[in-house]
Amino acid sequence: MAMARLWTGMVVLSFFFAALSGNLSLLGPAALEGASAAVQLCISMAGILCLWSGVMELMNQCGLSSLLARAFRPLLRRLLPQSSRDPEVLAAVSANLSANMLGLGNAATPLGIRACRAMARGCGGVASDDLCLLVVLNTASIQLLPTTVAGVRGALGAADPFDILPAVWLTSLVSLAAGLAAAKLLARLYP
Repeated sequence: MAMARLWTGMVVLSFFFAALSGNLSLLGPAALEGASAAVQLCISMAGILCLWSGVMELMNQCGLSSLLARAFRPLLRRLLPQSSRDPEVLAAVSANLSANMLGLGNAATPLGIRACRAMARGCGGVASDDLCLLVVLNTASIQLLPTTVAGVRGALGAADPFDILPAVWLTSLVSLAAGLAAAKLLARLYP
């Protein structure tokens, strides 16, 4: 409902400012051009999403994703002490972080939702520190391969869609460190 109001507001404002500036005749062609570009981007992104979802499925089939998830478990046991006692939660969080590191946010979302639901079982309607930390880990995840961003860049004509790797690595490390520090500090201030 909120998104419907937002989009309706943007359309009304577009009409208002187009009429105010005397460019009402340009509004229709601009809207059609934008819709056409959005459809083209969605189609190219669907292909990229299928490719990387297939790669993730191959990683699952050959056991590489479970190996990567197992590598995260010692770190996750330290970061999420209460949740790491449940093997189901630990497996879902590990798989979620593995998918996020590979830039597969769409594949990581169902795993993150599964982990959140399992973590929220005994919380009584209040998010635990571990659940808040999982949200931070998902929001500020380290991206080894930013496949979605590279896909958008490739669809829009970038010569080398992955030339942003050093900047992505640095910013994701800094954002993760800041998020973890803030979450741990707030957990101590508001026990």
